Amino acid sequence: MGCCVSTSSQSTCSSRSNGEAVSPTCFEIGFCGKKRAKRTFSDHIIALQHLPSVPNRIFTNGKSGTSCVFTQQGRKGINQDAMIVWEDFMSEDVTFCGVFDGHGPLGHLVAHKVRDALPLKLLSSMHTYQSRQNGVGGTCLRGNSEKSDGDSEKNGSVEDRLNSLWREVFMKSYKAMDKELRSHPNLDCFCSGSTAVTIVKQGSNLFMGYIGDSRAIMGSKASNDSMVAIQLTVDLKPDLPREAERIKKCKGRVFALQDEPEVPRVWLPFDDAPGLAMARAFGDFCLKKYGVISIPEFSHRSLTERDQFIVLASDGVWDVLSNEEVVEIVSSASTRSSAARILVDSAAREWKLKYPTSKMDDCAVVCLFLDGKMDSESDYEEHGFSSATLQSNYSGNAAESDDGHRSETSLQRNFTVRSSKESNSYGRLAQELEGNVDTVAGEDQKWSGLEGVTRVNSLVQLPRFSDERPNP
Repeated sequence: MGCCVSTSSQSTCSSRSNGEAVSPTCFEIGFCGKKRAKRTFSDHIIALQHLPSVPNRIFTNGKSGTSCVFTQQGRKGINQDAMIVWEDFMSEDVTFCGVFDGHGPLGHLVAHKVRDALPLKLLSSMHTYQSRQNGVGGTCLRGNSEKSDGDSEKNGSVEDRLNSLWREVFMKSYKAMDKELRSHPNLDCFCSGSTAVTIVKQGSNLFMGYIGDSRAIMGSKASNDSMVAIQLTVDLKPDLPREAERIKKCKGRVFALQDEPEVPRVWLPFDDAPGLAMARAFGDFCLKKYGVISIPEFSHRSLTERDQFIVLASDGVWDVLSNEEVVEIVSSASTRSSAARILVDSAAREWKLKYPTSKMDDCAVVCLFLDGKMDSESDYEEHGFSSATLQSNYSGNAAESDDGHRSETSLQRNFTVRSSKESNSYGRLAQELEGNVDTVAGEDQKWSGLEGVTRVNSLVQLPRFSDERPNP
């Protein structure tokens, strides 16, 4: 968020060039062809050894040519949310977007690791497919399919194969990501993990893979030109019938605490821990034997001219704002470039109004505008933002530099529950990323997601394993 069903797409399909059939046949993905684009798929693979220098990739508060992103730290400790927009991903008509919500002592490092590594694994999986096809049949990868009446049946088959290919790529990439986290030498993911909601937009095709309770929605125009909200993903909570059935078959337990009956959680069979509030996640290996999985849900959608924008956000937004409210806020933003920031500001106000005694959760938002248009530079600067990054002036929002280091936050946190011994056990955090190194800014940046009064924590408490565990 079992077994992974991998669908292979090795068959080829017919294509037309100047009205004539061509051979070898063409599978329409969007990465290569007879005319090379300015930046090719292979060029991307070579450039990925230096992630921070990759163009059109943003992961801090700011904007790109078609999107804006913003994150703000809540009041549970260090910001454990991460986000990314990568334009010209694989080719010039492909965009990758993702939001990742970490949890547990090292959740922020897990989220950052997934943010950086998962897109690379998608690239690698697609490159492997391309190499295999070039080896067996010379299949090329081109842009969108253009349907005609005479070829509707063939193009339908092409779309099915395209869908199967992306399903395979997402499945393999998520599996490889979780495997890497399990064996990472410097990142203990036993009781830490992350959600992921990721999309790949290629022309008019939208492919989505997701685990956990981060969500993607779309703002679209109805027939009367009013804006409507369309939910693109499902919050994979433990009480969903299919999820609960799998967890219980694996001897895990699903129930809610008495003081939060609306929050179902996953528990070990022999201990009332850790109480994970989602059924699928990267990491969380203490629960992987008991039904929590990292296999993504996958879906495909064909975009139309009525579809206006897509919003990806962590549950800090969805806990206090409805899909319809989010669409209204984004569509009415003074500038597109400020839409993500305005949405996070709105969520922060709602937290104070609806849950004044609770600690606000971290919020991360990606707004992708489907017509590819953004505000002019002058309009953007009039609102006090830099075209490169938006540095938040809000208390508690720690900025992240391109090299992965985090600056000091001005938010003073209250340590009221865990003992100093427990806190120190998680105070020394180190993780080496692919291309960057994330470090925690000082010993005072300890994880405090289990402390104080909060509305919904992803974890309730850490399990205390002994040498002799009760038999499940």
